[in-house]
Amino acid sequence: MFAMAGGIVLSLGNLSTQYAWALVGLSVTEVITSSITVVIGSTLNYFLDDKINKAEILFPGVACFLIAVCLGSAVHRSNADDNKAKLRDFETAKQEASGPSTEIGTNSSKDLETNVTTKPKEGTARFLIELENTRAIKVFGKRKIIGLAITFFAGLCFSLFSPAFNLATNDQWNRLKQGVPKLVVYTAFFYFSVSCFIIALILNVVFLYYPVLGLPKSSFKAYLNDWNGRYWAFLAGFLCGFGNGLQLMGGQAAGYAAADSVQALPLVSTFWGVVLFGEYRRSSRKTYLLLFCMLFMFISAVAVLMASSGHRK
Repeated sequence: MFAMAGGIVLSLGNLSTQYAWALVGLSVTEVITSSITVVIGSTLNYFLDDKINKAEILFPGVACFLIAVCLGSAVHRSNADDNKAKLRDFETAKQEASGPSTEIGTNSSKDLETNVTTKPKEGTARFLIELENTRAIKVFGKRKIIGLAITFFAGLCFSLFSPAFNLATNDQWNRLKQGVPKLVVYTAFFYFSVSCFIIALILNVVFLYYPVLGLPKSSFKAYLNDWNGRYWAFLAGFLCGFGNGLQLMGGQAAGYAAADSVQALPLVSTFWGVVLFGEYRRSSRKTYLLLFCMLFMFISAVAVLMASSGHRK
């Protein structure tokens, strides 16, 4: 039951994260969710694992993750303000360009923004507008707090699946009867994966007919007939399951508190977001500074918590 509970909260966290990516962005979402996972999950696992991790190293690392969470929220707010300023300037430039007495030179920045015949550059207002038009989840007009709330909920779910799995394999609360063997990692992972799949199937079918955040209604038949991008989804699911399995195996060997901390999600997602998807292009210096500080704090925290690992007796 603990293993299945872990699969349920992981599935809820994964689904929430997919909405948070659209509203908050890859980099900030992954840093905040991963940091919350460590702050709550590693603390719970530290006590469940009979304190096999070095507390004098573990908790300073947890504090660094907590700072990374605060910086992630600041990055999101700063970037949202930058985008609002870009869109406001773009609308002003359009109004001036359409005025009878206004002439815009061919080399002016406003002309580059309003020239609809050229492909928009990443980070510009036109780029943001065209991106919004292709999104399934619309972000214009959404309150910033909605994206952050979904992100924090996802982080809370992620922080509970590892302690639940820890209880499933080590029975610290003595729920098993005398003489009943504990679950090995692989058996627990089977029940974990089954419950994760079932709850994901139920939630996805429900959201097809009762969508949230303004998404259009669909049907199970339309879902089965639409294979556009489905292969990427299968690949993502395989990588997620494979990574979870390795993390839980490592937690059983070296302590789940340390296993929670070794997460490269924010670093990889920041590369994807900035290099491939154009996140934070042409943002303010304040946003760049906060983004650097957030990633630096996260990397420092990972290094510190890796040093806290111990060995299960």
